[in-house]
Amino acid sequence: MIIYNTMGGSIFEILPLYHQNGSGREICHWITHIKLSRIIMLTSAVLFIVPLFTHYYLSKVESDSPDKDIYRTFSTLEAFEDFTPMKASQLKMRIEEMLRIKVSVNNELRDLSAKRQRLQIEVSSLTQRIDELKQELLHQQTDLDRLKISVEQAQVAQREAVERNTPELAPPKRILMNSIPVVLPSTIPHLCRMYNCFDHSRCALTSGFPVYLYDPDQYSVVNSGWDVDGFLKTTIKQTLGYNPHLTTNAAEACIYIVLIGEALSTQQNVDKKFRKPIDVRKLHALPYWGGDGRNHILLNLARRDLSVESGDIFSGVDTGRAIIVQSTFFRNQFREGFDLVVPPILGPPGGDVWQECAQMLPARRKYLLSFQGEMRSPRTATMTHQIDDADVDMERLTVDENNLDAFIIQHLKDMSIGLTLDKFFIQFECIPASEEKNLIEILDWSLCGTDSSRKAILKESTFTLILAPSNASFVTTSSMQARLYEALRSGSIPVFLGGDQILLSYSEVISWRRAAIFLPKARVTEMHFLLRAVLDTDLLSMRRQGRLIWERYLSTAQGAVDTIIAVIRDRLGIPPLPAPQTASPSVFNESFVPLKSDTIIAEPEAEESLGPLEPPYPSPAFKRNYTTMLLQGHEIWNDWVDPFYLYPQLPFDTVLPSDAKFLGSEMGFRPIGKGAGGAGKEFSEALGGNYPREQFTIVMLTYEREQVLINSLARLYGLPYLNKVLIVWNSPKPPMEDLKWPDIGVPIHVIKAPRNSLNNRFLPFDAIETEAVLSVDDDAHLRHDEIMFGFRVWREHRDRVVGFPGRFHAWDQNYHNAWNYNSNYSCELSMVLTGAAFIHKHYTYLYTHWLPQAIRDKVDEYMNCEDIAMNFLISHLTRKPPVKVTSRWTFRCPGCPVSLSEDDTHFQERHKCINFFSQVFGYMPLLNTQYRADSILFKTRIPHDKQKCFKFI
Repeated sequence: MIIYNTMGGSIFEILPLYHQNGSGREICHWITHIKLSRIIMLTSAVLFIVPLFTHYYLSKVESDSPDKDIYRTFSTLEAFEDFTPMKASQLKMRIEEMLRIKVSVNNELRDLSAKRQRLQIEVSSLTQRIDELKQELLHQQTDLDRLKISVEQAQVAQREAVERNTPELAPPKRILMNSIPVVLPSTIPHLCRMYNCFDHSRCALTSGFPVYLYDPDQYSVVNSGWDVDGFLKTTIKQTLGYNPHLTTNAAEACIYIVLIGEALSTQQNVDKKFRKPIDVRKLHALPYWGGDGRNHILLNLARRDLSVESGDIFSGVDTGRAIIVQSTFFRNQFREGFDLVVPPILGPPGGDVWQECAQMLPARRKYLLSFQGEMRSPRTATMTHQIDDADVDMERLTVDENNLDAFIIQHLKDMSIGLTLDKFFIQFECIPASEEKNLIEILDWSLCGTDSSRKAILKESTFTLILAPSNASFVTTSSMQARLYEALRSGSIPVFLGGDQILLSYSEVISWRRAAIFLPKARVTEMHFLLRAVLDTDLLSMRRQGRLIWERYLSTAQGAVDTIIAVIRDRLGIPPLPAPQTASPSVFNESFVPLKSDTIIAEPEAEESLGPLEPPYPSPAFKRNYTTMLLQGHEIWNDWVDPFYLYPQLPFDTVLPSDAKFLGSEMGFRPIGKGAGGAGKEFSEALGGNYPREQFTIVMLTYEREQVLINSLARLYGLPYLNKVLIVWNSPKPPMEDLKWPDIGVPIHVIKAPRNSLNNRFLPFDAIETEAVLSVDDDAHLRHDEIMFGFRVWREHRDRVVGFPGRFHAWDQNYHNAWNYNSNYSCELSMVLTGAAFIHKHYTYLYTHWLPQAIRDKVDEYMNCEDIAMNFLISHLTRKPPVKVTSRWTFRCPGCPVSLSEDDTHFQERHKCINFFSQVFGYMPLLNTQYRADSILFKTRIPHDKQKCFKFI
């Protein structure tokens, strides 16, 4: 018989005891004892473990499922009954059952947890949707508010259009004559003035001032034995051909130009009978002479300085009512306000002349004053003839005048060898006597040396002395005008001794006192003191002004001819012709319709109302056609040096006083809070400021970065005051046909560029109809509030560059003594890059037609620096630094293709550009500024019911 121990023992454990004790009864008794003890121990363990397990399970159930049904909990507890009377097999079954319950409960708990997680996700999604709907509601409310503002603004604009009693102006329509001049009673020539010798009926205010040129080959008015200088004949004919006022229809002409000089003798011994170069019969036989030569201009432009041909070739010639234009005039021959003093033609026909100019710095040069000339006694026969013809008495050349000239010469010699640290270069003897016989002179001061030798001395002279003619019967001479030309070209400030008795070229429009010093001869002893008293700032200002005048009006034959016509036109009060604009051909053909995209990149600050949404509104153009030259004629000729064209708007237009916006001149103005002011809410509803409402045009230049361009365009959706967007397509490849263009609410005009050039960024496109132009790179990312803030700041600084990325020019003193382009952070700046900046459209005209061609060529050579060139131009004209807005410094475009600025050579080229541009201008025009424009109320604590001007600025 095999006996198993219920507690895990076996028969092999008991048999030894059986043999040891020898008694089966004792063994049975022992086994029974062991069995009972084991049962007691098992029961005790069960009674101890089960409550612990029950407590753990109940606590687990309560913690995992707090909302569980209480009755279910009770039913679970019923399973935990008194296990004491149970047998082992029943207990095992109970345990197995409880394990099954546990698994079931765990599975149920997992299901409930998954369900709970799904519900939480759903709740989170619904919460997010609620936030989105709230945001959408806010956007819709903002749009609604903007639309309300837009409606109000449209109603105001409609009311103003009804009440306006002046028409919108445009370029003037030309009203022209259609008949040639007829013979009328003549006037005494020497009494001629514009009111009695000029036929104003041929020059209507809107005529455009048509000019007719007699062909010098067909209508020659010189005697046989004389001929017009071939160079002048060809040059004047060519340069007049470029003038926009020239017409080939003589019947509509306002003035008629007759090219007279310079007349040269073709025979060594000219018969006395043909001594005068002008043939009066030929002159009066001109087909449009009209019997008295009214509205005719006799153009005697000289090239040589010391010959009788440059003098008064009209002595004894009946010129009738014609205007005489030349370089040399006798005092009693010159008819002030009628005749015109011009310089001799000493420069090339046209083109860049900056290479001939000396640098403006240093302010003080080697010589304080220089003079090269020789006083020569005129031949008696020649002088007698000239003065007799002019009805001047020889006795006017008195002994006192001769003594004064001698005193001046002696004083200058003494000054040059005096005890002073100032150096002088004074030369009174320059032409050998043997050469005197080759000259027939009427001028008493001769130029010394060659052109190159004089230029070398003048470039080392701070001031240049120019003596008025000793013969006081001359009001001006070609020799004196030539010396003025050379001085200005070399950057030496002219000092006219005897300046109270002379007239300079175009003196009725040019303010020569800003570029030269005038002293009576009797005050020669004060000259040294006066020259030493001129500060460096004033000295450089005069030198700069002289260079502006020389470059614009004197340096080339083209400039001289254009200036002559402009002076006569200005004298008559006729506005110039409109400035030429650049055509804006579309990159798409007429049949192609670009695809539209609905993709809009929402701005993060979209809940901020920045202004009303308006239809495109062009800036009023040509409002001041007839008043600009009346009120700002001085600035046109002397500051802006551009009297040759009429511009639709100027950044220098006059401003109304504040009260005029509410009393009588309120048309177009949108004052904040209707004049009461206000914080952010009222600020966003109107432009305010000192100027009427307007919009701006965005110009982007792009090259083979279509997707970057499209993303930048999409971000412009909903931008207030945006008139249109111009894309200058520099790539030779047209856009892809499947390229989808975003609908941003304003026109997008894609312009086909004539060639790949960064200068195309600043072409004066006719598609730009606003004064304000926002020049933006295709990869620049500006927020709407930043753009609007920049626009508002520009409206108060219209003549400057106003933008975001600031840079400065730094002086490299340690290595090269030259300028460097610097983009590091600095407390000063001198440039605002046009990759994100506002400029006035007027500067696009000047960049294209006024800026030296050498600068634009350098931009094309490096494919770089056009933004620096624009900063140079504006600072040169205004003498003001740019305005930087907000704290932006650099612009980044994550994921964009590499741009030109990423190349290391980019900065090296910009160093070279700055130094080259400063050489072309003759000085460094950039000015430093420590000023930055930030929004009003930017970090100001304001009441909770008020709104800041911009939330993020």
